[in-house]
Amino acid sequence: MGAYGNKDVKTPHLDQLAQEGMRFTNAFTTSPQCTPSRASLMTGRAPVDIRMSRFANTLPRDIITYPEILRKAGYYTGICGRNYHLDGSGTSPETEAVFKKYNLRTFKDRVDYVKIGGNFTALPEMKEILDQKPPDKPFFIQVSYNDPHYPYNAYTFEPDSSKIKMPAGMVDLPEVRKHVAGHMGEISRMDSLAGQVIAELKARKLYQNTIIIFMGDNGSAVLRGKGTLYDLGLHVPLIIKWDGHIKGGSVSNTLISGEDIAPTILDMTGAAVPPTFTGKSFKGAFNNPSFENYDHIYAERGAHGTRLPNSTFDFDLSRTVFSKKYKLIYNALWQLPYTPVDFDEGPAWKKIKALHQAGKLEQPYERLYFNNGNERPMFEFYDLEKDPLEMNNLNDDPAYKDAEHTYKTYLNEWMILQQDYIPLPLPPAPVK
Repeated sequence: MGAYGNKDVKTPHLDQLAQEGMRFTNAFTTSPQCTPSRASLMTGRAPVDIRMSRFANTLPRDIITYPEILRKAGYYTGICGRNYHLDGSGTSPETEAVFKKYNLRTFKDRVDYVKIGGNFTALPEMKEILDQKPPDKPFFIQVSYNDPHYPYNAYTFEPDSSKIKMPAGMVDLPEVRKHVAGHMGEISRMDSLAGQVIAELKARKLYQNTIIIFMGDNGSAVLRGKGTLYDLGLHVPLIIKWDGHIKGGSVSNTLISGEDIAPTILDMTGAAVPPTFTGKSFKGAFNNPSFENYDHIYAERGAHGTRLPNSTFDFDLSRTVFSKKYKLIYNALWQLPYTPVDFDEGPAWKKIKALHQAGKLEQPYERLYFNNGNERPMFEFYDLEKDPLEMNNLNDDPAYKDAEHTYKTYLNEWMILQQDYIPLPLPPAPVK
């Protein structure tokens, strides 16, 4: 996005939103996939904790969401746009029958309005929500977009792939450039759609009195992005505009987890935060540059989509704990090679695989994408201050042995408290 310094992506509406609100530089989702990530955004809890680590699961009825709390507090609530992925999706007829048999789809009972509209605009549904809202009630609306989502097809918005600045640490090939330019084009198209929402609020004279939050739900389908626990899979934009409470053009570097969105929204509206929420409100960051809730946060990767587990595109079991200084990644299925999510059959990955198979893929990309032909490491440890691109795994470096063990201890505790189902990262001591 332009607001984050990218000159190749045209995002004038969201850039203006950042000028009127606060831009957050260290916001991360709890998963690099939409379903578990959105589950955390809605519930203030980790995906494993709420039984939402399997893609396209239905959110259990006993798990409360923040729109329900807002509704009880007097808000008219609605969800529209792209599939919100918390009532099951992409299912087989047999799975669909189970959902119906046990009445597992719950969001019709949780909010006043829910409708999945077109992939590229939610404006008609948003207007419908505002038209149906009782005049005396405040409102909450979640508007979701398909962009940027592979396959990339926002051709009229794409920059010239030969002229873009490639992301640091990514192999520079014509096919990869075209892929990245397509990604940028979809971001620009999404910005134009966000502009429609802003214009509608202004036309109804609601803009100044509405809290607007813009956030990504996971990293995009680029190399070492969506589906991975690397920075490009979890690190997302976050902008909040709240006139009279947040100074325009301000920036916060506080560490934020996707679990924190729900309690922050409740805190902003004066509603009580349930004790079941594990996320923390970061409202204190709005006027305090040094505010911090955490030293470190967590994320997880599980099933993706509803296909059979043929590769790590479809299924992986990984966990991470990270701070601004270090990151530990635990790959429980270390034997399986990296396969990118969504574009595993696209031209960019096909070209990279062909170079790998011919022994012509240069370093460090041969190591980053294929681990030099070996299995993935079970543990990856990165010094983010020295290596923000996460290119040098320090797992075997004696100088980082103690720091890595500390982060394994953090992850071990978190997994126990989440009742995680994969083996803990610290095995029991050998029997003597």
